[in-house]
Amino acid sequence: MQDHANRPLSDFIEYPQDEMLSRAESFLDNCKRRHSIRSFSDRPVPKEIIEACIKTAGTAPSGANHQPWHFVAIHSADVKKQIRQAAEDLERSFYEGRAGEEWLDALKPLGTDAQKPYLEHAPWLIAVFSQKKGGIHTEDKNTNYYVHESVGLATGFLIQALHNAGLATLTHTPKPMSFLTDICGRDRDNERPYMLLIAGYPSEDATVPEHALVKKPIEEIATFL
Repeated sequence: MQDHANRPLSDFIEYPQDEMLSRAESFLDNCKRRHSIRSFSDRPVPKEIIEACIKTAGTAPSGANHQPWHFVAIHSADVKKQIRQAAEDLERSFYEGRAGEEWLDALKPLGTDAQKPYLEHAPWLIAVFSQKKGGIHTEDKNTNYYVHESVGLATGFLIQALHNAGLATLTHTPKPMSFLTDICGRDRDNERPYMLLIAGYPSEDATVPEHALVKKPIEEIATFL
């Protein structure tokens, strides 16, 4: 016997199976056009578009529905400059030896280096934070569960929402990312930087590394029993 409040599932839409397949294949084709780029235009992107995409991220499933995430959308040129300076300081030490040869060799086909001009050039940066404690209400201070998994799901929703809206993205994860906590004015005791997303239009000369276009076939990523 259920001892919690429920309401009927009223917004589920069932499609004929041929339409289901068509929709699945259409979505796959759309996802194939999503690429991580490193050359962004400075063309403005309305705040309302970013808001709608973050709202989409907020619909992701989470442990106990605690929604243990916070998104800081950064448009300020001054804040973006601070983030670039801090990130490049870390990246220089990374590429000068902290990463180790195996990691650096893995990155060579992508052509990455310590210079991150897109952190200033792109119209929006979105810093994603995970939260150790919280709940479904702002004032809640409960333990959050499956935090890493929950925030990963929400970040995936956000990336795909931005792509679906017509924007290009790049995930950026400098280590350590504690500078984001300070620059964004977040709670150091409760929140941890999870990822930095760059979002905007691609520049006219944007490219995609051929290495990044190689995706494993279905036989290597799935097993059907």
